[in-house]
Amino acid sequence: MGPRMKLNTKWIATVASIWIQCSCGASYTFGIYSSILKSTQGYDQSTLDTVSVFKDIGANVGVLSGFLYSAVTLNRRAGFFGGPWVVHLVGAIQCFAGYFLIWASVVGLIHKPPLALMCLFMLVAAHAQTFFNTANVVSGVKNFGNYGGTIVGIMKGFLGLSGAILIQLYDALCKGHQSTFILILALTPTLVSLLLMHLVKIYGTNTVYNKKHLNGFSAIALTVAAYLMIIIILENIFSLPLWARIIIFLVLLLLLFSPLETAIKAEREDSERLSHAAFIESSLLIDNTEPTPSARFSTAREPIEYHGQPSDARQMKAAYDDDWQQNVKDMNLWQAMCTVNFWLLFVAMICGMGTGLATINNISQIGESLGYNSIERTTLVSLWSIWNFLGRFGGGYVSDVFLHTKGWARPLFIAITLGIMTLGHIVIALGFPGNLYVGSILVGVCYGSQWSLMPTITSEIFGVGHMGTIFNTIAISSPVGSYIFSVRVMGYLYDKVATGEDNSCYGTRCFMLSFFIMASVATLGCLVALLLFFRTKKFYEQVVLRRLQDCN
Repeated sequence: MGPRMKLNTKWIATVASIWIQCSCGASYTFGIYSSILKSTQGYDQSTLDTVSVFKDIGANVGVLSGFLYSAVTLNRRAGFFGGPWVVHLVGAIQCFAGYFLIWASVVGLIHKPPLALMCLFMLVAAHAQTFFNTANVVSGVKNFGNYGGTIVGIMKGFLGLSGAILIQLYDALCKGHQSTFILILALTPTLVSLLLMHLVKIYGTNTVYNKKHLNGFSAIALTVAAYLMIIIILENIFSLPLWARIIIFLVLLLLLFSPLETAIKAEREDSERLSHAAFIESSLLIDNTEPTPSARFSTAREPIEYHGQPSDARQMKAAYDDDWQQNVKDMNLWQAMCTVNFWLLFVAMICGMGTGLATINNISQIGESLGYNSIERTTLVSLWSIWNFLGRFGGGYVSDVFLHTKGWARPLFIAITLGIMTLGHIVIALGFPGNLYVGSILVGVCYGSQWSLMPTITSEIFGVGHMGTIFNTIAISSPVGSYIFSVRVMGYLYDKVATGEDNSCYGTRCFMLSFFIMASVATLGCLVALLLFFRTKKFYEQVVLRRLQDCN
C-alpha cells in the first residue's frame, strides 16, 4: 500500500492556489453585468466608464497586498497569525463586501448610492483580486524558485482563464440574470478562498524533480484553455440549450479537478525518494562509513519538506536559504525604487501593459469602426482571454526553458514581446480585412506574457523577501499606461475625428494614428527592456544561473 496523502505539501498548496486563481478573476467579467449596472443606476456611458476605471485601479494596484504578505510571512514569530492565509482572508472580506454592496444597490436592497460610493464599492471588489494573486504567486515562487517563470506562468495563466470560467458558471446557472451573477461573484471567490486558504503555505524546497510535475500542471492549463476556446467559438455560432451549458460546465469542473491527480503523483514520488534516501543514510551509519561526496550530492537534491519534518531537514533547508541570501540580497520597496533597474522595468511595463490594456478596453469600438458585426466583436472580446492566457503561461514557461538551457537573461523576453507588440499595433492601425483577429492575437499574447515575466524578473533581481510589494508597485504601470493611452491618446483622437449626433466614427481614420503612436511607444519600451537586459546580463550569469546549476 502506498503512502497516505498528506495535505501539508507544496503540491497540495499549488493545487489550492490554482483553484483560488480560477475563481478570483471577477474583474474580467465586467462586460457581463455592466449593462444592468448602467440601467439600474441611471448612468450614461462616460459615468459607467468612470466606474470601470476604478475597477482597473483596484485590480492592478496591489501594493497593500504586497506589504501585508511581507509582514505575515517574513516574521517567523507570527505563529498561527502569520502566513499566506491571512492575505487570502483579507481578500475574501474585500471581495464579498464590494460585490455584495454592488448587488444590493442593483436589486434595490439599499438606496442607489452616489457615484463616488459606487466607485468605492467597485474599487474594493476588484482590489480583492490583488490579495489572492499576491498570496498565490509569491508562495509559488518561494516553493519553486528554480522554475519561477513556470510557476508564475501557471498562476497568472489560470487567473487569465478565470474570467472565462466564471462566465461558464454564469451560463450554466443564471444566464440572462445579470444581477444574480453579481451575487455569484460575491460568493464564489470568497467561499473558495476561505475553504482552501490554510492549504497555501511556504515550503521553500527546490529540486530537479519539480519540473516534471510542473509540466503536468502546465499541460492541464493548456487543456483547459483549449476547451474554453472551443466552447467560446461554439457559443458564438450556436444558441446552446440549458442542458448543454450545464454539461459543458460539469466537464470544465472535471478538468479543473485534474491538478489534484498530478499533486498526488508528485507527493507519492517525493515520499519514495525520501524513503530511499533515508534508507541509504541509515545503511551508511550502520556501516560506520562517512557518506561519499556523491551520496551527499544525491540526498541534498531530494525534496525537503520542512513542515513537521525532523530537525536535520530544517537545517538543510536553512543552509539552502543561507546560500541563496549570499547570492541575492532581498531588497525592500524603497531600496528597489532607488535602483535604475526598477525604473527601467517600470517604464517598459507602461509601454507594454499600458498599450495592451488600452487595446482591449477599446477593442469593441475599434471593431465597430472597421465594420465588424456584433458577433465578431463579441468573439474578439471572448478570445482575448485565451490569448492573454497563452501569453501569461508561455512567457514564464518559454523564458524558463531558455534560461536553463541557453542562459538567456529573462529581461530579453520583455524586449522580444514588446517588439512583437509593436507589430501587432501596426497591424491594427492598417485596418485591412481581418486585421483585428491577427492584431489582437499578437497584442494579447504579448500583453499576457508581460504579466508573468515581470513578477519573475522582480524576484530574481530584487529577491523574494519583498517580491509581493515590489511587483505590485511595478504593476501600477498598467492602469497608469491605460489612462494615458485610452483617455489621452485614443479617446482624444477619436473625438477629434468623430462626426454626427452620436459622435460616432467609421473607417481606419478613427484609430490609425492612435495605434501608430502606441506602436512607437512599444518600440521605445523594447529599447528600454534591452537596456535592462544588458545591465542585468552579468548578474544573471554570475548569480541566477549559478544558483540554478547548483540545484540541478
